[in-house]
Amino acid sequence: MTSIAATQFLPAIATASATKDFLVVSIHDVAPSTQPIVDQMLSALAQHGIRFCSLLVVPDYHRQGSSMQDRQFVSWLHNLEASGHEIVIHGYFHERPPRQNETFRGKVVTRFYTHNEGEFYDLSYDDALKRIQNAGNEFAAAGLHPRGFVAPAWLLNQEGERAARDAGMEYTTRLRTVCDLRSGDYYLARSLVYSVRNGWRRAASRGWNAMMAQLLKSRPLLRLSLHPPDYSYLTIWQQIVDLVRNLEKERTPTTYQDWLADWRLRRGP
Repeated sequence: MTSIAATQFLPAIATASATKDFLVVSIHDVAPSTQPIVDQMLSALAQHGIRFCSLLVVPDYHRQGSSMQDRQFVSWLHNLEASGHEIVIHGYFHERPPRQNETFRGKVVTRFYTHNEGEFYDLSYDDALKRIQNAGNEFAAAGLHPRGFVAPAWLLNQEGERAARDAGMEYTTRLRTVCDLRSGDYYLARSLVYSVRNGWRRAASRGWNAMMAQLLKSRPLLRLSLHPPDYSYLTIWQQIVDLVRNLEKERTPTTYQDWLADWRLRRGP
């Protein structure tokens, strides 16, 4: 990797203080149907210093229709990208229907953990490659050129990771790692994430993330992964606001693509 290649998408970190650690706030499940609430989330985050987010955009969210065919939505994405936000491919359909003869572990992971949305959990290489390539082509036709691919619920098998690399993606993330797909290197950085499907999950998420925020506060990279429903629960959103308000003084907000470019420079050839 040359210095030119490593810095070709480095607008945000370049001006950041070298003494600060970094924070990536990502918003998942961005689609025409979630645009209004994501827009509110971005405005609220900006009030607390989070000017750059990684936006995980679903090409055809729950088969509601092609996101890139919605001209108003695409225009909105272009405006966000121009202001420093990053566009990321997030699965294709963001759903995985239940299957017959699944193992107990498969049922737990795909139904209980992610409520039938682990699209890339066990896709074959060919199917994964086709979906990622189709997404990339649709985004490119709309004038968007995402460099990252993130599977729904971070459930990406090795075949899917290989497909993402072969499709030309620069990186992927899982719950605990960021992977540079060019080099194959992994960076340990667990993400804070909420589950809000019912009351006990919301209560457990608040307690868990409060504890994890303390345990991870010394890490150079902290990740905060948000979903549109998080904004609808006052106690959840208030904890998120409190967290980013505290982190604003200690960390530089950035995006995955900009953080990766900085990491490549620091790591060297």
